[in-house]
Amino acid sequence: MAGFDLARRLKAGETVYAAWCFMGAPVVAEAIARDGISAAVLDMQHGLWDTASVIAGIGAVVHAGGAPVVRVPLDDFGFVSRALDFGAAAVIAPMINSAADARKFAAVAKFPPLGERSWGPQRAMTLQGRTGTVEYLREANDGTLTMAMIETPMALSQVDSIAETPGIDALFIGPYDLSTSLSAGKAQDVAAPEVERAIDQIGAAASKAGKIAGIYCSDPARARAMVKRGFRFVTVGGDVGYLRDGLAAQLKALKG
Repeated sequence: MAGFDLARRLKAGETVYAAWCFMGAPVVAEAIARDGISAAVLDMQHGLWDTASVIAGIGAVVHAGGAPVVRVPLDDFGFVSRALDFGAAAVIAPMINSAADARKFAAVAKFPPLGERSWGPQRAMTLQGRTGTVEYLREANDGTLTMAMIETPMALSQVDSIAETPGIDALFIGPYDLSTSLSAGKAQDVAAPEVERAIDQIGAAASKAGKIAGIYCSDPARARAMVKRGFRFVTVGGDVGYLRDGLAAQLKALKG
């Protein structure tokens, strides 16, 4: 993708599939992007990415023709602007539970007058092919995406106000945390009736606010089903699963 293409495609109503990258290995994220997945999510919340590897991973994904997306650590709004300065096309922030959380997220991700992001995107400008500071400044608020994760009953109760927050571009569902919280820690059934209702509620809130709806899916069948329900930024498994599945297929073939 060229600079800011992820935002343009999603805002135009296209579906973009992504891979969830846990391993903290830039070369793996690069291979995924090079072999046909449009976007790679570098997970700093639960994955093995640190600052150095995420810088390398963003560059590797861009050079492979993909869009790098960073999920920042919990409550680390300071890293949001850093990820964007490193060249992330989008940032996913976990556990956005209120409109106040959403405003804090947007404030560090968007330049004035929409937010309070400070200036320093030298690496981002290089990766996104922008040589003039004013050119980048003019395009960045629309060209980089904020994705607020909806994962709790509290977030569900405020999902409309979160979606309507200026500077929030997308709602992103973490179905495993959502199912855990909705079941009070008793289950992780992402297809449970209460989870399915919550997914529809979140999708409807995004649609009503004119925002993008995104969701994590562990397999292609679930991903296709979510696309039919209006979700446009959809993950399809991730690096650890790809490795396990590929290894299992090879071992099965060896055993004949």
